[in-house]
This record gives sequence, C-alpha cells and structure tokens, in this order.
Amino acid sequence: MQNCIVPVILSGGSGTRLWPLSRKQLPKQYLPLVTDNTMLQETILRLDGLDNVLDPIIVCNNEHRFLVATQCQQIGLEDSTILLEPFGRGTAPAIIIAALEAIKNGENPTLLVLSADHIIQNIKAFHDAVHIAGERAELGELVTFGIKPTCAHTGYGYIRHSNNNDNVCHVQAFVEKPDAKTAELYIRQGGYLWNSGMFMFKAKTLIKEMKVHSPAIVDFATKALEHAECDLDFIRLDKESFELLTSDSIDCALMEKSDRVVVVPLDAGWSDVGEWSALHKVSGKDKDGNAIIGDAITQDVKNTYIHAKHHMVAAIGLQDMVVVDTPDVTFVSTKGKAKEVGKMVERLQTSGKDEGFFHRKVYRPWGWYDRIDRGNGYQVKSICVKPGGKLSLQSHECRAEHWIVVKGEAKITKGSDVFNLKVNQSTYIEIGEKHSLENNSKSEYLEVIEVQSGTYFGEDDIVRYDDMYDRHLSQEDK
Repeated sequence: MQNCIVPVILSGGSGTRLWPLSRKQLPKQYLPLVTDNTMLQETILRLDGLDNVLDPIIVCNNEHRFLVATQCQQIGLEDSTILLEPFGRGTAPAIIIAALEAIKNGENPTLLVLSADHIIQNIKAFHDAVHIAGERAELGELVTFGIKPTCAHTGYGYIRHSNNNDNVCHVQAFVEKPDAKTAELYIRQGGYLWNSGMFMFKAKTLIKEMKVHSPAIVDFATKALEHAECDLDFIRLDKESFELLTSDSIDCALMEKSDRVVVVPLDAGWSDVGEWSALHKVSGKDKDGNAIIGDAITQDVKNTYIHAKHHMVAAIGLQDMVVVDTPDVTFVSTKGKAKEVGKMVERLQTSGKDEGFFHRKVYRPWGWYDRIDRGNGYQVKSICVKPGGKLSLQSHECRAEHWIVVKGEAKITKGSDVFNLKVNQSTYIEIGEKHSLENNSKSEYLEVIEVQSGTYFGEDDIVRYDDMYDRHLSQEDK
C-alpha cells in the first residue's frame, strides 16, 4: 500500500468567469468545454496509464453531489469516495479531510491533489512529472507542480525556486498574483514558475506537517470527518465542525511555512481555463483563428470564440471577440474585456436574477427539467426522468400543475390515488395536493410536459414529505 497513489480531486469551485456556460448550479468542471467529456471526467481519465492508482477521493459541494456521482458512473468509475462540503472553506480543509479519510484504515498512500477544472494537453509529460513527484513524496517531501510560464501572466500566483536541477527544485517563496510589470520582471529574471495548485505528498506526512503549522485546521477537520454521516454513496461532513474551520488555502496554511517543499516543473500544455480567452487558446481553430463550437456561420471573422449549440449564430466582421449563446442568455464581449464577466454575474445575483445562478436546464438526481416558457401566471417545463428515477412526494402552496406524458409511462401518486399514465394521457394536481412522479422503466426515459399555473413558481415552493435521495427541503432541490 505504501506505493499506491490516491488521487484527491477538488471539485468545489463555482466557475463564474466562464458565465453564461458556467454557473453556480452547473460550474465549468461539470461541462464538456474542450472534448466530449466534462472537465471532471477528463481529470479522472488522464490518470489512466499511471501505476498503482486507486479510486479517487472527490471533494465537492453538497449541491453538486449527484452531478459528480453521475459523471463518474458515465466513465465506469463506481467506487470513488465523494466527500460533501456543506460550504466552501478553501483548499487546506478540503485536502486535509481527504488525507484523514485516506489513512482511516491504517494505510499511508501518496496523495495526488488535482483540481477538477484544469486542462492538460500533454498526458505523457504529466505522467512523467507525477513519477518524479511520487519519488520525492516517498522521501517525505511536500511536492507542488509548477508550470513553466509562456507569458507574463497576471492571473496566476508564482513560485520562486532554486535552479538546482531540471527535474526538482527547492521552493524559495510563493508569490501572490503580480501586476503586469512585476510579472514581466519574473519572466526576464527566470527562476519562477506558475503555481498550478496541484500537489503530491504522503498522507501522513501532510497531516504531520499540518499539525505543526496549522493545528486548528487538523483538529476541526478531524471532527468534521469523525461526525460525518454516510448518505447513499456520499460522506456528508459534519456541518457544525466544518463551520469552525478557517477558510484557508493549502499554500498559506502549509506550503509557505514548511521547509520540506519542493517543486516539479511541468510543461504539458496546462491551463486552468480561468477566462474566455484561455478557453479560446486551448480550443481547436479554423484557418482564421476562430474556435467555433456548434452551429455558426461567419464572414470576415478572426481570432474569435463562438459557442452556439442551441441556435445558429451568424457573425460578420468580428475580431478578437467572444460570443456565447445559451437557451436563456447571449453573451458578447471583446476577449480583452471578457475577463470582467464576474462583475456582471455579481450584478445578476444581487438583483436575484435566475440567470446568475441557474441554467434554463436544471439537473436533478432523478433526471432534469427545462424551463421552456414562463409568463404572467404560468410556467411550462419539460421534465425528463431517468429509468428508476422518482420525484419526491411533495405539494405546493402557490401553484397547481398539469402533467402530460409525451414519452414512456409514468407512475403517478396524487393524494391517496396511485395510477399509471401513458403517452398522450394527463392529470391535474391542485394547489396543496400531495403528488409524485416516478419512472418504473429499467431502460427508457420518461418525458413529461408540466404546465404550472399560480402566483409563484420558485423552487422553494415545495413541502416535501418523502424523498428517495434523502434530500432536505431547499431552493436547489425539487
């Protein structure tokens, strides 16, 4: 067991810098931005070919738990450990809790800490770096991966290192994100790498060093895991203990303080895809430098990113632009200004606009729904229930619902009645009436059109009585 690697995948970010594709309810790590796989899936799949790699420990937000489980199952990963954070507390608590989970049966694996939203294009170079880092981790060192800079980037932190050899360097300092002038100085001087946020160390070495430099984090993290509850396939960390944790990064809590830190330089086509211009850079392009995803027709357009999977986008005379079309939002910006999209999202969220938080299509453990239309006194949804899926037994205080089956066969609970509906059959649920929708098929999806009528249509208008997914009443759950 001593030489085994346990990947720790941090998947708790909100990713608003790629809005409107990435939103709080569906952040970028759960989206297929470059390949047909999501970024989380790509992070897991790029471990194929490494020796002695065990199933990963994935740390994510509670609200994304079913997304993580579903996406793991889609790539054949059935036995991952999924730790649920009740809210974000930074990378230090997340990593130390994962380390405590990894040693609970007496083992001491090597942890490979990765972010779920990174792109790495040269897999061989990445594997080579992991082999080097693993050897140093076995010696009791704390290894970080530093990206060889390709420009004077101001969006990354930097690592200043000693040039003792080409493969491993001693870390002299971690440097915060610099301004443009300072970044240019770093590049001219040499001896600096971008801070990737990826690490490798023995689990017990990490815990021992954290007890020296940030003991309170270890104490509260231990309690959060000791009092955790198993919820279906998830480990739900204790909220009261977790709330006592200081929000801190692993860099500040440990790596900047320990004398055991070394860095492995990595040149593997790495990107954290932190803004639209970065996504344009790593995407495939046509002869004019345009990255076009979906259905777009262009004329005299150059060096532009266009995402158009829902409607055709027609563009003339654009240069260095970003155009992103979704069912409910169209975003247009110059590439230079697109990095400011976070401010726009803050405005939307402050004003309570759904578009700042949710996509029109919302994923749930039982399937998904798509808000097709809404108006004064009504809302229309398309509901898709996966085989074996079931909506909770619930009622609404402000709306009635009319269900029409368009595919499959639905099992309906309505008050004290239980009955089946086939295609083209329908039923009406009055305000306050208990009801549930279930798909008993083992292979076919159930599709239903839901017409709501009433005075309020928010997802928090739910009184829940029973739920097969053990969800509590909240705005995120239906």
